[in-house]
Amino acid sequence: MSNISDKSSSPKPLFSVKTIVIAGIVWAVLALLFFLLFSITPPGEERPKWYLIGTYIFEQVAYLFAAILCFRNWRSPQIVSGRQVWLGIGLGMLFYFLGNFLFGFWELVWKLEPDVSLGDLFFIGTYIALAWGMIQAVISRRLNLEKWQWAIVVGIAAIGIALAYWVTTLGGSAAQAAILPSSNNVALVAQASPSPAVAPPAAKPPAAKTPEVKPTATPATVTPAASPKPVAKPTVTPAATEATTSVPPWIVAIDEQLKPFATPVGLFYVVADVLLLIIATMLLLAFWGGRFSQSWRMIAAAALCLYIADMWFKWAEKQPDYQSGSLPEVFWVFSGVLFAIGAALEYDTSTSSRSRRSGARKRG
Repeated sequence: MSNISDKSSSPKPLFSVKTIVIAGIVWAVLALLFFLLFSITPPGEERPKWYLIGTYIFEQVAYLFAAILCFRNWRSPQIVSGRQVWLGIGLGMLFYFLGNFLFGFWELVWKLEPDVSLGDLFFIGTYIALAWGMIQAVISRRLNLEKWQWAIVVGIAAIGIALAYWVTTLGGSAAQAAILPSSNNVALVAQASPSPAVAPPAAKPPAAKTPEVKPTATPATVTPAASPKPVAKPTVTPAATEATTSVPPWIVAIDEQLKPFATPVGLFYVVADVLLLIIATMLLLAFWGGRFSQSWRMIAAAALCLYIADMWFKWAEKQPDYQSGSLPEVFWVFSGVLFAIGAALEYDTSTSSRSRRSGARKRG
């Protein structure tokens, strides 16, 4: 009877950890190939809509399954690292899924690129939930890092802060400085071109016929010059009106209300990325070499991928020719896949260790 009760209390999962790990690796490789093959577009052309939809599908599937696996850990009483830890990480994955879904509506359906949207509210919740869950893991572990381990944490924190500072402040100015020489050259050419252009008008006055033509030519030339301008304006306005009328008015109103929060929201993302990187490093060193080190290596790598993708986006959005779906954005997919693999490894290790303990008690 005891054997039957033990088996019923720990039901087998629907998918084994080996299946989940292989599926995650295959999904990450497919995403990398998709980005590599279709992210490159000729200069001046926009990426096709089907490609952008594909990038969203890769991200959404990864984060949805990561949320499901994290919530499975939260529901299981056998998780050694603590159920609250995986509740926070699972909420972070779910918030990212919802925020990315809303941002996809803004970008693909309404073709808007606001500084702050409703999706950012969920993205902010992602970082808060992830930080809360990972801090719970640090507290439960009661870290006693050695001096060399603290030196690694401080070094990674310094590198992360320096890179974030360069991206947010110096990155945009450096990119503009790289573009300025070409514009300066154009300006120099424009300044050099008027000198020969002034010479031909100076050559015309010797012909005495010009003063006789001026009274009749000026009224005739002024009217055609003024007529093209009103004709050109109506051709531009229909396209603009079609773009604006397709967007619901309440979306435009929300974007206008959220626009003043662009600077603090961007600063929050930078600080949160650095904080997650530091916490992930501490967890990696704390669990290093232990039975649960594999799962937390995946979590630390997931936080690193999230940091890389966010820093890239922070730098790329300042570029004048930026388009969504660039190759480094595949790190967002990697982050979701690694969170899912880490949750699966944690569940497998916790349940297998608990079953080994119960078996040892029975033999005793």
